[in-house]
Amino acid sequence: MEPLDRKGSADRPRSAEGKQSGRVIVIGPYLRMRRGDADAQANDSARDFEARLDEAAGLARAIDLTIADALIAPVGQIRPATYLGKGKVEEITGLIAGHDIELVVMDCALSPIQQRNLEKAWNTKVLDRTGLILEIFGRRAKTKEGALQVELAHLNYQRSRLVRSWTHLERQRGGFGFMGGPGETQIEADRRLIGDRITRLENELKKVQATRRLHRAGRQRVPYRVVALVGYTNAGKSTLFNRLTRADVQAADMLFATLDPTLRALSLPHGGKAMLSDTVGFISNLPTQLVAAFRATLEEVLEADIILHVRDISHEDAEAQERDVDAVLRQLGIDPNAGGRILEVWNKIDRFDPEERENLRNIASRRPPERPCFLVSAATGEGINELLTAIEERLAATRTTLDLSIDASDGAGISWLHRNAEVLNKELHDGRFDMTVRVDETKRDIVVSRFDAVPRVA
Repeated sequence: MEPLDRKGSADRPRSAEGKQSGRVIVIGPYLRMRRGDADAQANDSARDFEARLDEAAGLARAIDLTIADALIAPVGQIRPATYLGKGKVEEITGLIAGHDIELVVMDCALSPIQQRNLEKAWNTKVLDRTGLILEIFGRRAKTKEGALQVELAHLNYQRSRLVRSWTHLERQRGGFGFMGGPGETQIEADRRLIGDRITRLENELKKVQATRRLHRAGRQRVPYRVVALVGYTNAGKSTLFNRLTRADVQAADMLFATLDPTLRALSLPHGGKAMLSDTVGFISNLPTQLVAAFRATLEEVLEADIILHVRDISHEDAEAQERDVDAVLRQLGIDPNAGGRILEVWNKIDRFDPEERENLRNIASRRPPERPCFLVSAATGEGINELLTAIEERLAATRTTLDLSIDASDGAGISWLHRNAEVLNKELHDGRFDMTVRVDETKRDIVVSRFDAVPRVA
């Protein structure tokens, strides 16, 4: 067992009643990598154990839990009954008794049986990584849509936890012996109630999806393209969002500080406009229930013209976090290496000295051209202008520039162009406006036929 010092963890804030919100032990039951195991290098077990435990402790603090201790428990083989070996389970039993623990957080995914067996062995509540993330999401969701999505994910998770929840009743059978006892009846009743609630939530979320489709259709009627921010939680997405749009979205040094999606207008260097979307942060081993439940929200990413993958390049696990985000994008049907839609944003470069920044620039210059990266500091504004220029150039590359001449008295036509195209230049000569506009491919033929426009030769 390898306990780690977590500075400041003992002095967590107290609730309004003066009581602590719960004393917790965070356990990292991480699989040891076997020598020569190539697969282990590619999956989450290749990540640094201490960094993973720090992240788990940060998740616990995100819901104001008091970390009494945090320790790594290397696992050579996962035990079907308790995940950990018998000796480690007994060792942790002594730690729980000595620290007056109310909750044990296991930084892994536990089966319902494993969770129940550990709770029996330790005589305390046990929460796995999925349950912990769901608790955070439940507290942070502010909008009705966010609350619906979190509740749906939580119910899908909880439904599997009904297994053996009523074992104290299973032996109380009737006299005939062929009918299920009260325990089975209770399980069935709970499953039915949860199933009915899940069905209602899914129907409500279908309405949310329909509303979002209407909003997207409305945005497509005006010449605004969509740029979506994605990235690991606490990579600085909300801070960058505020910097780019001059908004005031909550940004804190906290895992999952914001959940609900936000859209704001983004002003580009040469007067163009786009819509910038801030989405929920990703994390390693993101519960599949959350990916499914938040699909309505993440559809903004699917429909985006450009995806900005924001990375905390100062984090010691930055490369592993990149792989985790790419894995979630693939779950959504987006290939991170295809199409040239993704721009990487290496955030928090203000934490490096000049020599280290130059080294990062050299590394960035060698990146594949189809996935370029930009060094920025959302906190100080460094590199923001270069990023905005790249966004504008990437958006312009998918649009057609046209020259046309229109009678100055054609107010309806001029108004239509301003609503449906990006007007780059407009000059009045002899009662006619000579205009240069940039339009989407979907509206190119309309402008050419209606205004006798001519494509500009590059």
